[in-house]
Formats: sequence, C-alpha cells, structure tokens
Amino acid sequence: MNQNRTILYIGNTKGYFDVIDQLHQEWSKIILHNSIEATNYLNKQKQPDAIICEYNLPGNDGIFLFDWIRKNKAFDDIPFILLSKEFKEDIYKLAFKKHIDDFFVISVTDPLIILKRIAFLCNHKKALNVKKEQITIDEAYKMPLSKRIFDIFVASSVLLVASPFLLLIILAIRLESKGKVYYISKRVGRKTFDFYKLRSMRTGSDELLKKLAQEKNQYKKDEVKLENNPLDIPCPKCSALPEGQTCSPLMYIDTHAICDYWFNVQKQEAAKNNSTFVKIVDDPRVTKVGKFIRNTSIDELPQLINVLKGDMSIVGNRPLPVYEAELITGDEMSKRFLAPPGITGLWQVELRGKGGKMSEEERIRLDNEYADQFKGNNYSFWYDMKLILRTIPALLQKGSV
Repeated sequence: MNQNRTILYIGNTKGYFDVIDQLHQEWSKIILHNSIEATNYLNKQKQPDAIICEYNLPGNDGIFLFDWIRKNKAFDDIPFILLSKEFKEDIYKLAFKKHIDDFFVISVTDPLIILKRIAFLCNHKKALNVKKEQITIDEAYKMPLSKRIFDIFVASSVLLVASPFLLLIILAIRLESKGKVYYISKRVGRKTFDFYKLRSMRTGSDELLKKLAQEKNQYKKDEVKLENNPLDIPCPKCSALPEGQTCSPLMYIDTHAICDYWFNVQKQEAAKNNSTFVKIVDDPRVTKVGKFIRNTSIDELPQLINVLKGDMSIVGNRPLPVYEAELITGDEMSKRFLAPPGITGLWQVELRGKGGKMSEEERIRLDNEYADQFKGNNYSFWYDMKLILRTIPALLQKGSV
C-alpha cells in the first residue's frame, strides 16, 4: 500500500477505524453517521476510493444505501464493504445475494484485515468491471428475415392444425392427475425467457419419490452404506438465499431434499471420481400420458408459442436451464449462444440418431458447429430445412433421450 486512499466510513462505532490515523501516509477517512449524509456527500460527485458501511444505521440500513449507490454507474468501481456488529445469517445471505464486495463482523475482525481487503479490491475491481463489459459485448447477431418468417409460418400452422389433438392431450393430462396441464421454467438462449411444456409428471408426488428412491436407485448396492454422501452436502447457492428459497426446483431422494442445480453438480463430480451417486430409474412422478407425450415429443408443442413470441426458433441450439447456463465458461463453450435457441437442432438430431448416447464434448462441438452458421453471412435456410427433415423420423422414438 504505497498510495493515499480515501475511505468513506458510514457508521457509529467509535474508534473502530482509529488505526487509519496511524497510517496517514496510506489512508485517510471521512466519517458520516447515516445514509442521508452519505447520499448528500456522494451527490456532490466526491468519490472516495472505498465505502465501508455499517448495516445498522439511523433510518435506512446499509443494504438500502448499497442499492442506491449501485444505481449510479459512476460508483461501480468503488468497493463497498458491509459491517455488522454481530453475525446474522440473514444479513450475510442478503449481502451475498446483492453481490456486496465483502461482509465483516466488527466484534471479531481486525480493521487492518478490512484495509488489506480494500487495497486488493481497489487494485482489481476496476479491471474486473472492464472485463465484464468486454464479455457482454457479444458478436453482432441478427435473426435472418427468412428464418423469422419461416418460424412464424410453421409455428402458427402447426398450432392451428394440431389444436384439436392438443385439446385431447390436455384433457387426458388433466383426467390422469390434478394440477396445471403445462409448466413454465426459466431457460437461457440469447436471453432468459419463460419456457413452456406440457406437464408429464404428477404434481405433489414428492412423498412417493422419497418412498421409492431407495428401491429404484439403479446404483444401490446391498449392505453398502455410503460415507460422505453427496446428498448431505448443502448447495452453496441455496445457502446464500433467504430461508425457504432455492436456486432451482427441489427433488426429493430418500430422506434428502436437493435442488436440481446441486444434484447435477454432484452427479458430475461423482462421474469424475468414479463414485456412486443416486439415479432414479422409472421415475414414479411420470404419468402414463406423460410417458407417451415425452416419447413422441408432444410435450414440446407449447414451445411453438415461444417461437411466435420470438424467444425461440424452430431450428437452433437447445435452450439451457439457468443452472446449466451458469456452469458454462470459456469462449468455446459459450459460442453456442451465438445461435438462437431452437425446438430442434443439430445435436438433438444426432443424439436421437445415436439412441441417446453422446459425450458432452460432442454436444458442445455440434452446438458450436450450428452457431457458426450465424457468423457473417453463413446462414443457410436449406441447412435448417435439412435438419427439420432429419427430425421428423426421429420424433416417434422408443425411449426418452
């Protein structure tokens, strides 16, 4: 630390940062006592090098002040540290969710540790923000007019022709099990959107799944008890959320509740380590009608509404659940998002042609191969037509893939 930095300290803990006065060549401080004083100070365009704010302030709390500060892009590069007089889990989780730069408890933290953390953030936060801006500047993308016209024509035509049959399927779903006949989940293509499908599982079947999990676990070994069961490890994303909230839908296995995101992470880790992990066969949540509409891909017909809305295309790369999209890193893996999300596409056709067996590397390669169609003027309408023609015979398949 060889340069003088100004810290704006908002709080009422007397003497906590007196150590700054002993480091006058490296640090200086401005002390304010509430959020009103802080907003007035910052509105005068006086930008400190870092902001340290206590959670408990007269009037509004430190989270409120953080929200106000982050609305002004001029303050994006200023590190924000939240302090609490004692550890409270709900405050910690909220600070994590809000992406506050760091959180410390006054009663157990040496102020010198906070100063070292600020020095690190001052050196690296601006560079990190510049990097984020560069990442978000994506390659130019524009939906080809011929593709959009084709999407609207096909989606509207199929919905019109299939509507009597869809009504029968909807009635069958409703008669077999209670609940909505469709479900909505968040998916990621070139943006996050509401993804529509016909419901193929029972609602309220969590207890049934818990009861059958052990006897239907295809990896279960008699008289073998797992040590360090991955199902016992809490999801870090769910742990950072307020109590009762989860980062993705919950699934119930044996006596465990595990979110969909963490289940997939643990399953991938188990595969790497050649260790045992739970996999349910003949999932009891799937209804008879649900099995039929899955095997015939009828459950995907409501995605034609996504096509009409412009969320998806008839042909493209499959949109990913949010938790899967968050796991994608690196230019090569993220290149798949240069193409629009689609109902069918290159890897879906290849996957069905191989009976559902395909490596993750091959899927990435095929997604990227289709994405290359949208670089420059490489898009081919006839290439899309060829993929559609290859999709038709694969629709009536023997099993779900």
